[in-house]
Amino acid sequence: MHEYSVNNESLVDETTITRDAARMRAFPKVELHRHLEGTFHVPTLHTMALRNGLDVPKDLDSFAASVQFPSDSEPDFLKFLSLFRNDWYRSLDDVSLIVSNSVASAADDGIVYLELRFSPEHFAAVNDFDRATVIRTVLDAVDEGASKGGFRARSLITFNRSKQSAEEMIDLYRIVDAASDERVVGVDLAGDELNFPPELFRPFFDLVQSEGRYRSTIHAGEVTGPEQIWEAVDRLGASRIGHGVASLQDSKLQEHLREKKVALELCITSNYQTGSWVDQESHPFGRLLEAGVPVTLNSDDPTIQNSTLTDDYVKAARFFELSIDDFEQINRLAIESSFLPDNEKVSLLEEFGERLRTFRDEQKT
Repeated sequence: MHEYSVNNESLVDETTITRDAARMRAFPKVELHRHLEGTFHVPTLHTMALRNGLDVPKDLDSFAASVQFPSDSEPDFLKFLSLFRNDWYRSLDDVSLIVSNSVASAADDGIVYLELRFSPEHFAAVNDFDRATVIRTVLDAVDEGASKGGFRARSLITFNRSKQSAEEMIDLYRIVDAASDERVVGVDLAGDELNFPPELFRPFFDLVQSEGRYRSTIHAGEVTGPEQIWEAVDRLGASRIGHGVASLQDSKLQEHLREKKVALELCITSNYQTGSWVDQESHPFGRLLEAGVPVTLNSDDPTIQNSTLTDDYVKAARFFELSIDDFEQINRLAIESSFLPDNEKVSLLEEFGERLRTFRDEQKT
C-alpha cells in the first residue's frame, strides 16, 4: 500500500485516492471496449431530438432518465437493449455533431487513448444514408472530438451477428475497406451470442485473416460459455475478446489466453446491468487479473449505463483492492493489446507514463 506526502506534513492513504471518483477521474486511462452508440453526449442528443421532432421529454433531466438505464435498477437485459435507438438522425450533419461532441466528452474520464467501435448500419439504416459516406463522416467526427478532448482515438467497425449474415458482413467489409483509412484499426463482432454463435461467421473472419488489414475483437463468453471464446480465438483469429467473463470457468482457457496474449475487454457495470454476471462485487475481473490473464478495464456503453469509466475504476479498487500500480499495469497492457502500429504504441506508452507522473504529483498537493 502506497502513501503520498501532502505538503511534506501529512500522508494520503492510497485507498483514499483509488476509491475517490473525483481523484480517479484524472487518472490516465486507455479504453479498448466502448460502443459509440452507447456513448452519446446527452445534452447534444436532447437538442437534436427536439429539433428533429422526436417524441421525447422536453426537459433535459426527464430526457436523460428516458434514455439511460436506472442506476438503482435490477439487471434487465431486454430493458438495456431497448435503450439503443437509431432514429435520432435526419442528416449527416446530425451524425457528425453527435459523434464529435460525444467523443470529446470522453476527456472527462481522463482518456489518453480510445478505441471506439461503431456500426455504420446504426447511423445509416433509418435514412438509408450511403454507408461509405457514413463511415467517412464518423471517422472525421471522431478525429474532431478527440482533438477537442486532447486524446488519441482510433475506430473499429462493428458487424452485428444478429442482423447480418456472413455474406452480408463481407459485403459491408468491402465498403469499409474502400471507404476507410489508417484510422480504422480493427473489426468487432457483436450482437446475440446465444442464437448466433461465432462459427456462423467463419467465412467472414477467414477473409479478415487472409487479407490481414484489420485485427479483430469478438464478443464471446459474455452470456455464453467458454466454448465460444475458444472458437473466437482458435478458429476466427480474435486478437481480443469482448467481455469473456466465462473464461473464469475454464483454467485451460485462461492458460491459453496467457500464452496467446489475447486480452479480455472486461466491463464491470455493463456485465451487471445486462445480467451477464450476478453481482459487481464478485465480477471475474479480480480473479482473472490475479491468475495472470490479460485483462483490460472498460465502460462498454457509459451513456446507456448512466455510468462512467471512472466508476468502473473505483469499483475495481473497492472490490478487488487494486492499487495505482495495478491500474498502471492494466493500462500498459491495454496499450500493448491495442490495435495501434508498434511505433505508435511506443509513443503512447511514453505519453501515458508522462500523464501518470503528473497524476502522481498531483496527489501530493
